[in-house]
Parts: sequence; structure tokens; C-alpha cells
Amino acid sequence: MEFGKKEKVLNYANQTYQLSRPNKVGAVMALIRECQPKTIQEWEHWYFENAYTDSKTPTKVTPESLQELGERLYEKITEVVIPEWQAAFSQLTLQDCIDYIYNLTINRTFDGFLREKSVINDGLAKVFPDITFQESDSDLDHAGDVDYVAKVDDRAFGIQIKPVTAKANFGNYSPTERMKNSFREFEVQYGGKVFIVFSLDGEIGNKEVIEQIRQEIERLKK
Repeated sequence: MEFGKKEKVLNYANQTYQLSRPNKVGAVMALIRECQPKTIQEWEHWYFENAYTDSKTPTKVTPESLQELGERLYEKITEVVIPEWQAAFSQLTLQDCIDYIYNLTINRTFDGFLREKSVINDGLAKVFPDITFQESDSDLDHAGDVDYVAKVDDRAFGIQIKPVTAKANFGNYSPTERMKNSFREFEVQYGGKVFIVFSLDGEIGNKEVIEQIRQEIERLKK
């Protein structure tokens, strides 16, 4: 199905309002792997027979619930996205574009670098002094999704660092299917899981991850 130039708007609004996350439509990649369909008709039938939202109170996914999500997407685009973009377009200047590129390349890269260093050096490295945390090799396939590799004997676990703004509500954050695949590939290669650590002003925002990492270290040492 082709959406032409409209697809950029649809993608933006869908990602912004998280309307196709597992808590809305189920874990679709896990479902289709379980199904192993040979035709799209087989997949469609199996999906609506077996898909439930990945939430605290799972509900069955139906054609009607997908239509409702589509209606919510349309509402968000027409009532929020379009007016916001029209206002932004009318105010945009050449200097805004120049400043944005400079800020993204210099300022935000530097800020992100400092946050990463602080989370590792002032956080995890002090909690786990016997573990060596190394920056992920940029040549590796998983480098975009794993910032640090932590060696435990001949195995390792991974760390991905995100600014806390990427998870305003920790309970709502869900990695993309691409990231999940990357994490699985890392685990196959190194034996350990990948943990997402949220940086809050250079400190660990999701403190519970420390105990999860501790348990993983113990498992890898066995």
C-alpha cells in the first residue's frame, strides 16, 4: 500500500503519539514469527485470532480496534500536527536552519557525550568496579543501539544510554522492533542482555536497572 508524500506525515504522527506500539497492537514481529505465514491472508487471519495488547490488562486486537487507532491518528494529525506545523512553517527563518544544524552537530553531540560519560564513569563503573565498560566499536552491526559493552570474563552485556526526555514516563517506553532485533543479535554474539539506562542530568534515572544488571553479571559468571 502506497501513501506517497502523505507517508512522512503519517509516520511522524504515528511515532509521536505511539499508536502502533505493542501496548496498542501487540508484539507484531514476535507474533508473525510465531505464525510463520506463507500468505498475507494467513497472517491476517492468525493475527486477529491471537493478537492481544502488550499491557497490564491485555485486550484482544480486532479490526475495530485498529480502525479506532486510525481514527485517533487522523484526529491527532488534523487537530494538532497540521496547526503546529503551519505555525512553525510561517515562523521559520534561514537563521533557524543554520542554528539548528550547528546546535545539533556541536552542542547536542557534546551534551550527549558528557551524559554518557557521567552515567558510566560516575554511575555504573562505581557500582560495579570489577566490570570494564568499553565504548561500542562503531564498526559493529549493533553499534547504533549499544553504546557500551561491559565485559564479564569471556562474555559481555550491553548498555544503551538515552536522555530521560526519551522516556518521560518510564513505564511507557518500548524499544522499536529494530532495536529488539539488534539486542537479540548482541545477546547471541556476547551471551549477555542489553540494558537501557536513562540519563537524568548525567545520573541514572531508572535506578531499578542497577539490580537487573547485578543479576545479569551473576548469571554471566556462572
